[in-house]
Amino acid sequence: VTFYRFHMTSTPAGKAAQAYLEKRGLSAATIETFGMGYAPDSWDSLLRHFNQKKAADKDLVDAGLVSERESGGYYDRFRHRIMIPIRDALGKMTGFGARILNPEDQPKFLNSPQTAIFDKGRLLFGLDRARKAIRAEDQVVIVEGYLDVIALHQAGFANAVSPMGTALTEDQLRLLKRFTRRIVLALDADAAGQKA
Repeated sequence: VTFYRFHMTSTPAGKAAQAYLEKRGLSAATIETFGMGYAPDSWDSLLRHFNQKKAADKDLVDAGLVSERESGGYYDRFRHRIMIPIRDALGKMTGFGARILNPEDQPKFLNSPQTAIFDKGRLLFGLDRARKAIRAEDQVVIVEGYLDVIALHQAGFANAVSPMGTALTEDQLRLLKRFTRRIVLALDADAAGQKA
């Protein structure tokens, strides 16, 4: 998170990413609160950064931050993307969601791969920040994406969470049941939203 935050706040490309988020209606305070950052447009900047800190390549692969080339060697998994930290219900880091800045890039959103600590089907984005509000309201609002959750929290609706673009799983519903049984689905009015 610190690496990506630095690149958001202290580099020209990161400042452009921050300006994009602000243009989308997010305040600088919200961007900081959610720890959003920027992955540089480079194949190895994160890899070099952590190699200088004596991190093992295998640990970076296991954490889902770098990928292994078929021809040998490694490369940064996330490049030229807005980085959104994903935490478990207790606030512990588990992985990242990454959104494109360049409309030509694909896919639009890229998540950390399945790891020992990142299991998309067992996590709900924003739950660490929404737990108290869900209990207080005795209601949770489920939306599709990261930016939807962040915008709702900024607008004062802190009981919003997201299954990160996938259909709800039994594990996610079990997790929510600890806090409330009143669930409001506010999914996008498109094919993906209808399917979810």
